Amino acid sequence: MYVEIRKAGFVNKGAALMLHAALQQVRKNLPAAKVVMEPGRAKSPYPYFNRASLGLYQKAWLWRKGIPFGDLAAVVPAGIREQYGIVLDKEINVVLDAAGFAYSDQWGPDLSEELARSSKRWKKQGSKVILLPQAFGPFRDPRSREAVKAFVDNCDLIFAREQISYDYLTEIVGERDNIKIAPDFTNLMSGPVPDYFDPEIHQICLVPNCRMLDKTDDSIAKGYAPFLERAAKALVERGAKPFLLIHEGEGDARLAEQVSKAVGGLPILRETDPLAIKGILGACRGTLGSRFHGLVSALSQGVPSLATGWSHKYQMLFADYGFSEGVLNINLSDEELNRALDNLTDPVQMQALSARLNAHSAELKGRTQAMWNEVFALIEQGRNVRSEKPVAVAAGR
Repeated sequence: MYVEIRKAGFVNKGAALMLHAALQQVRKNLPAAKVVMEPGRAKSPYPYFNRASLGLYQKAWLWRKGIPFGDLAAVVPAGIREQYGIVLDKEINVVLDAAGFAYSDQWGPDLSEELARSSKRWKKQGSKVILLPQAFGPFRDPRSREAVKAFVDNCDLIFAREQISYDYLTEIVGERDNIKIAPDFTNLMSGPVPDYFDPEIHQICLVPNCRMLDKTDDSIAKGYAPFLERAAKALVERGAKPFLLIHEGEGDARLAEQVSKAVGGLPILRETDPLAIKGILGACRGTLGSRFHGLVSALSQGVPSLATGWSHKYQMLFADYGFSEGVLNINLSDEELNRALDNLTDPVQMQALSARLNAHSAELKGRTQAMWNEVFALIEQGRNVRSEKPVAVAAGR
């Protein structure tokens, strides 16, 4: 059996964590399955070295002018393809889509249209297609809405991460048996704490996100770095030992350096292992972040957290953990900011918040396990119907 995990990656640590989470579950539940990823285009987030290090097979995939030509590799005998770990798209049995947040007008209609075309092809080939828990919408562009109608018809299971995403889908296609709600699926993962992490100097973790600059209006974009600087200064004044963590790329790093310099030189941690990042976020005393999966990593481990965000997924995440007030408006007053920061520095409030988060985390982890049980029951059902046909699984970011 061939299982493809798509739309996860390595550069974005949230996408990388989703890849690890999906891979862990596939290898646990389908130990004989061969897991496949496509190579992507030039400068893609799926470099060969990273794919090979995880023992992933390579999908023969070549796009030109929106048309896939990967199946031309079928001229190579199957035995030779197997020798080099190359798999045809038509050989995929299950597709797990772990896009996280891709199918939305905020990223344009092209991604939704690509999913519509691909899911139609997979359905025709007999592959199972599953969209793992992710955020969807809004879909106001007519092209996006037509694409949603198509991919909902062609996917076997679609998991929205929360009610708003579910509503964005069902507003277009109505209630469907294949559209369900399940929480972010990285919450079952654990991560090691790296040796260099020092709990004496790394206490309150600030996680910047450059998307707060290009996915928000001017008032938020221009005020985001000053907000982080205000929060960092307030934490320094409280003796709370803040530090910065890079969750993705140079854009985040530039923000971290700007904030660090403004506050007199805060420590900046640059970690490439997504599991170690989760370990750091679980070991610190509190977080103030804008990276979605950085917040999931903290909240799911009961770490008191505050957030700023650029889409509905942040508000809905904190609602899932029973702490909606933890999502902050960057234009809040100094008095309001200081009251919010008490959740990260006041021992009594921290203890109470951590207990609340842990209670919700246990419930959400149970729902995630139920989601995986449903996914693998569907795959097993497909195997019984077509024992020789591979299954394709698509995973989101």
